[in-house]
Amino acid sequence: MIFGPTRLIEAGGAILAHSLRLGDLNFKKGRRLSKEDVSALAAAGHEEVTAARLESSDVHEDEAAERLATALAGPLTSISAAFTGRCNLIAETRGICVVDEERLNRINRVHESLTLATLSAFEPVEPRQMLATVKIIPFAAPRAALESCLAIAAEAGPLVSAAAFRPIEVGLVQTTLPGIKPAILDKTKAALDSRLAAVGAPPARELRCAHDPEAVAQSLQVLRRHSLDLLLVSGASAIVDRRDVVPAGIVDAGGEIDHFGMPVDPGNLLLLAHHEEVPVIGLPGCARSPKINGFDWVLQRLAAGLEVSPQDITVMGVGGLLKEIGARPLSRAEAVSGRSESGAPRAPRIGAVVLAAGQSRRMGKTNKLLAEVDGEPMLRHAVRAAQASQVSETVVVTGHEANRIESALSGLGAKTVHNPDYAQGLSTSLHRGLAALPEEMDGAVILLGDMPKIDERVIDKLIAAFNPVEGRAICLPSFGGKRGNPMLFARRFFAEVQEIAGDVGARQLIGTYPELVAEVPMETDAALIDVDTPAALGQITAAKAQKD
Repeated sequence: MIFGPTRLIEAGGAILAHSLRLGDLNFKKGRRLSKEDVSALAAAGHEEVTAARLESSDVHEDEAAERLATALAGPLTSISAAFTGRCNLIAETRGICVVDEERLNRINRVHESLTLATLSAFEPVEPRQMLATVKIIPFAAPRAALESCLAIAAEAGPLVSAAAFRPIEVGLVQTTLPGIKPAILDKTKAALDSRLAAVGAPPARELRCAHDPEAVAQSLQVLRRHSLDLLLVSGASAIVDRRDVVPAGIVDAGGEIDHFGMPVDPGNLLLLAHHEEVPVIGLPGCARSPKINGFDWVLQRLAAGLEVSPQDITVMGVGGLLKEIGARPLSRAEAVSGRSESGAPRAPRIGAVVLAAGQSRRMGKTNKLLAEVDGEPMLRHAVRAAQASQVSETVVVTGHEANRIESALSGLGAKTVHNPDYAQGLSTSLHRGLAALPEEMDGAVILLGDMPKIDERVIDKLIAAFNPVEGRAICLPSFGGKRGNPMLFARRFFAEVQEIAGDVGARQLIGTYPELVAEVPMETDAALIDVDTPAALGQITAAKAQKD
């Protein structure tokens, strides 16, 4: 291709490189100049234009784009008309995009004038959605380069295609343990059926059994009699090893384990297996959530009739960080992590509420929060722990002796909010503290001002465990099998906590949502020690003196 300033005498049939507007003339870039066009330009006083002139070794951009798109298009895929060197591949069905990435990359390396861009491999698509676009960088492609690309496209099967979802029949085994409410299993079933509906499949045929290998095996054998296309097992306890209850039950039923784990988060603990020709999936805990996770990727492929092998699982790591992909409904309050303005994943934003409004009745005349521990008021320990941790915002709720409390916090720069209703109980301070947190907080950690042994490590461990998508929306520290404080919970519960009345905190969430509670083991008993009485204060002081 010859490109550059071109005398009008040589411009007939050339392609205009830049748009021209002169009086009544309005010639767009890419226009192939006719004899009449050349005459009009000459009459307007032009002697030359910047243009491209094709040679015998060149293929015009539209012809090249159409030929390559035609060669690339696989089943259930149509192509648009080529225009300005662009030709699109369109899905004709609801399903997923299938791309041969290795050949795609080879085509894009052939020559800079030939480019191919597609959706991500295995991305869900709807009818008439664009799968790929071929773009010839103006204004022609070398014939030899085009032939090379066509040869790559012809090497194997289709390079770009759509695989349609089919109405697969699915069986589900849910195991249960003592104390697990049927409502929890019902929620899991509802979430799964929603996923199946999204890929055009009917609700799953379900069996429930005890959480032991024999019961799992028996349930799978019963489901196998129904000629199902896919078997799923949701354990009451997460799979942690190939020899755990769920995989052991699959093997006892006559199945084989193919792969455990996947480089996708959420979804790491997925188990891939098969029973004869039927795929069997041990579900990760996050499959109970409507948020997209690694199981969705596996389900979508199987629903489209594609095999999922261990090799397929192990190459899912690139793009496998799914924590904030909003492909499924999830309120912002339930999000574990958000996205920055640039779109990059971010850590959860947690606010700290330090409760410091109480009257310390059990301490007598002493306001326990002002009692000295390690040479400073007890309350300062809790506030400094919050400020040193990964929380984004700290709010201290004052009430009784508010002026003295604020004076005790001098120099820390902590935000305070006053609760004039503190005498009506703990719940009123909790209401004030949550209301004072910024709206962008994803959750709140509630600290008691009378726990001087709590430090930032306790709070940071709770934040690290916090993951509503994977069922950890309420996090509690534990030591020696006992639960303690502080408590961390997701924003989704803020409104519910605002309805609590009296001298109680948010602990009732634990009983209401046991499936969302995560105990976070701690290395010390700091989460179990609060100071309510002079005796307790004396023990803290004595322990400190003995340590020194």
